[in-house]
Amino acid sequence: MKIVFAHGLASSGKYKMADSLRILLRPATVISPDLPLEPGAAVSLLREICDKERPDLVVGLSLGGFMAQKLRGERRLLVNPDFHPSRLLRTMIGKNKYLSPRADGALTFTVTEEVCRSYELMEQTQFEGIDSSEAESVTGMFADADEMVHCGKEFARHYPGRFFSYPGGHLPDYPQLKAYIVPVLRTLVPSI
Repeated sequence: MKIVFAHGLASSGKYKMADSLRILLRPATVISPDLPLEPGAAVSLLREICDKERPDLVVGLSLGGFMAQKLRGERRLLVNPDFHPSRLLRTMIGKNKYLSPRADGALTFTVTEEVCRSYELMEQTQFEGIDSSEAESVTGMFADADEMVHCGKEFARHYPGRFFSYPGGHLPDYPQLKAYIVPVLRTLVPSI
């Protein structure tokens, strides 16, 4: 069993949610790459991994949920996806620190207006091509006390009947993963 995990902004493949999924879903393999900041490059990397590894599920957190949503044809679980990352990124123009270690050792990343425009362009087409089959392959988990992102209603319009709420904040901790997110994940991939 294979899962691809797409981390959020300012993070890495070593983000604690990836390790928590490895523990909670043992013996499943959790593939968790460091994603580039540029959205086209991030989606391309995820697509290459999916084409090679053929995962049973892609799990995307926050910005990773935005990226995962673009992987048409894959079964996806989006956790607190941010469908408008350019808004947050515009508040971060300049140099920023990564919040978890990157494989290449990078400690910072730089947000430019060009990066923000790249996200804006992707945001404009993110819901194109969603037919009923595609809509059924995406499930969303939304924290009821999310302090950062509020895209649940937008998700529900494009993916009717695929919305789940759970108690907590934007970044789920281990107990929330165990109690709320992993049980939904197991309904999507019963063999885990």
